[in-house]
Amino acid sequence: MHHAPRPEDYFLTRREFLHRCGIGMGALGFAALTGSVVGAAPGTAPSAAGVNLNHPLAPRLPHFPVKAKRVIHIFANGGPSQVDTFDPKPELTKWHGKPLPLDLKTERKTGAAFGSPFKFQPYGESGIEVSELFPQVAESIDELAIIRSMHADVPNHEPSLMLMNCGDARLPRPSLGSWVTYGLGSENQNLPGFIAMCPGGYPIQESQNWQSAFLPGIYQGNYIDTKHTDLEKLLGQQNSWAHSGSGKWPRL
Repeated sequence: MHHAPRPEDYFLTRREFLHRCGIGMGALGFAALTGSVVGAAPGTAPSAAGVNLNHPLAPRLPHFPVKAKRVIHIFANGGPSQVDTFDPKPELTKWHGKPLPLDLKTERKTGAAFGSPFKFQPYGESGIEVSELFPQVAESIDELAIIRSMHADVPNHEPSLMLMNCGDARLPRPSLGSWVTYGLGSENQNLPGFIAMCPGGYPIQESQNWQSAFLPGIYQGNYIDTKHTDLEKLLGQQNSWAHSGSGKWPRL
């Protein structure tokens, strides 16, 4: 036997609404605490209890077996030149003090060639030439990977920094740290997965060096000025994960 529907059956009292709404919100919070795997991305790594695998920074399995346990990327902006460290240039020595026999497109008129004032000699079984500036490093040169094939088509600071950190000197592309965080996630869900530590303020091109570009903003690097040792100042230097639209990332 069917009863005719009553209009009051389709409405909730305020007490019922709050009761049901509270239960629903509690269930959402409980799912986050238990690390629900519903809809988790393929290849998501098994994680410890309390890690939400649906989180964009959740740890993920790599494509290949892991060999490296830690990677430290040090970009020495303004550091010693490659021609004085691990990449000798005999032609610079040959043309030392003379105009170069080519036309370089630089910001200012190119002067004479300047050869390195430091001597090089081969070390180890690999025979890699190392400057006299690094006698201790040279003893372990066979354990290092020296790449001499990298070059830039624009010999200026701004595009060179973009090329080094983002792989393109002109177009907005994600930085290396953003790609790594996007692909592997982070074991820590309470802190940023990608931090850019710069002593003394922003470098040339500022936050573009650790940008996420077309990747979600959560993979953007978090900037910290490491000249500060006070915790409050360090936290005040962190960038938010949401772009303000002004070309820079706002301070928290």
